[in-house]
Amino acid sequence: MAEDFVIEMLHITKEFPGIKANDDITLQLRKGEVHALLGENGAGKSTLMSVLFGLYQPEEGKILKNGKEVAIRNPNDANALGIGMVHQHFKLVECFSVLDNIILGVEPNKLGFLQKAEARKKVMALSEKYGLRVDPDALISDISVGMQQRVEILKMLYRDNEILIFDEPTAVLTPQEIDELMEIMRGFKKEGKSILFITHKLNEIMAVADRCTVLRKGKYMGTVDIKDTTKEELSRMMVGRDVQLQVDKKPAHPGDVVLDVEGVTIHNDQRKKDSVKDVTFQVRAGEIVCLAGIEGNGQTEFIYGLTGLEKLSGGKITLDGKDITRESIRQRSRDGMSHIPEDRHKHGLVLDYSLENNMVLQRYWQPEFQKGGFIQSDKVREYSDKLIAQYDVRSGQGSSTIVRSMSGGNQQKAIIAREIDKDPKLLVAVQPTRGLDVGAIEYIHSQIVAERDRGKAVLLVSLELDEVMNLSDRILVMYEGEIVGEFDPKTTTVQELGLYMAGARKQGKESK
Repeated sequence: MAEDFVIEMLHITKEFPGIKANDDITLQLRKGEVHALLGENGAGKSTLMSVLFGLYQPEEGKILKNGKEVAIRNPNDANALGIGMVHQHFKLVECFSVLDNIILGVEPNKLGFLQKAEARKKVMALSEKYGLRVDPDALISDISVGMQQRVEILKMLYRDNEILIFDEPTAVLTPQEIDELMEIMRGFKKEGKSILFITHKLNEIMAVADRCTVLRKGKYMGTVDIKDTTKEELSRMMVGRDVQLQVDKKPAHPGDVVLDVEGVTIHNDQRKKDSVKDVTFQVRAGEIVCLAGIEGNGQTEFIYGLTGLEKLSGGKITLDGKDITRESIRQRSRDGMSHIPEDRHKHGLVLDYSLENNMVLQRYWQPEFQKGGFIQSDKVREYSDKLIAQYDVRSGQGSSTIVRSMSGGNQQKAIIAREIDKDPKLLVAVQPTRGLDVGAIEYIHSQIVAERDRGKAVLLVSLELDEVMNLSDRILVMYEGEIVGEFDPKTTTVQELGLYMAGARKQGKESK
C-alpha cells in the first residue's frame, strides 16, 4: 500500500566528478515516524537529503509525496511541499536577529508593510508549544550553537513543514541539549510530523528512531526496525565489519612534563571580561589529559592562547622546557606542537587548495619539499599519496582533489594525518572526532592512543562525554574559564562530571 508513505525516494542516483555519491538508493518515510539515515562519512547521506530538499537534481530516480510524483527543483519547491531541513552547518544570517532569521523569505506583510508583531506572536507561540526557548531579539552572532539550532527548527515550524530533515543535528550540542532535542523529536512524532534524522551516533538512533536506513559508500544496505536490532548490528551494516565501540588502551606510564601551563589568563575584549582565568596544569609525556566542559566555557580561547592564535594577558606556557609564551604559530609548530583544530574549515584547511597542498601547509618550506625557494611538486605529491594511503583518506581524485569537495570525515582524517606525521612532542586535539562515524572514530582514537604510547603528550579537548571517559588518562573540567576539578576516568562517573561541567560543584584547592 503506497499511501502509508508520506515520502518515497525511488532509485535515486547522484554523481559528482570521480564519485557516485548516491547509487540507486530507495528510501521510504512513513507518516509520523522518526526514520534514521545512518552511514559513514561520505556514504551519501547529506547528498540524498540535499536531493530531497531541492539543493541537488539527481541523474536518475524519482520522488513521490503521498504516492504522487513531485518535482523539487529548489528549496522553495521543497518548502511548498512541507519539507524543511536543518543543515549540519547552519544557514543563518549572523548579523540578523533570531526573529528576522525565522521569518526570512516568508515575511508577513500587509500592502507591502512588514507585520512583525504577528510574526513575533506566532514564533513565541511555537517556541512555547515545543519547549524551544529563544530570545527573538538576540543577534545570531551572540547566541550559542545549541540556541542557533533551535532557531533553525523554529524556521521549519514557522513554515508549517510536516516533513522535517535533521542533518547531524547533535554534532554541536552538549549532552543536556541532546536530551532536549530527542524530547522535541518525540513531540513532533506525536503530532504526526515525519522526521528524517541523519546521524552516525548509534545511541541516539536506539533512543529515538523507529526505523533506520543504512547507506555504505553510496549504496543502499537495507532498512531495519530499531526494536529488532542492536548497535553492533547497525555498525556492522554501516562499516562492513565489526567495530570496537570501546577504546582499547593499556594503562598510561607518564614521563617528564612536556607542557607546563602557569596562571594563563586571556581577556575577551568584546565581552570585557576574562574568558580564561588563571589556568594552571601540566601534561606529561605518555599521557592523555582531557579538558572537558560545556561549549563556551573558555576551552576554545585557552586553545587559541596555547597554539598562538590569541595573545595571553597573563601567565606562561612552557613546551619541553622552552618558554613559548610569545612565539609565533610557525615557531610553536617547529618546537614540536601539533594542533588538530576545533573548526576544520576555519583553522584546519584551505578549502579551495588541493589535498596535497593542505598536507604540506606547515612544512612546504622544509628542504625536502623545496629547492632554491621553489616547491618541488613531485615531492609534495609523493608525500601526500603516502599519507592518503596510510590514513585511508577517501576523495574523488586523490592528492589533486579540491578539499572543499570532500566529506567532513575525510577532511578531518587529512588534518589528523598531517598533524601526527609531523612527529610532535605535544599533540593538541580539539574535538578530533566531531561529526565523525564509528569507523572513523575508532581509527582516530587508536591513532591518538598510539601517539600516547610512543611517549607523546596529548591534550584533548572534547564535549563528547563518552570520548572523554574512554580516551583520557586524566580529566580536567573547565567551567567559566577556570579549572574546577581534576578526575580519574576510572573512578568518576558521567553524572559527576556533568555536575562540575554545569557549575553545580567545584573542587576546593584543599580537596586535591
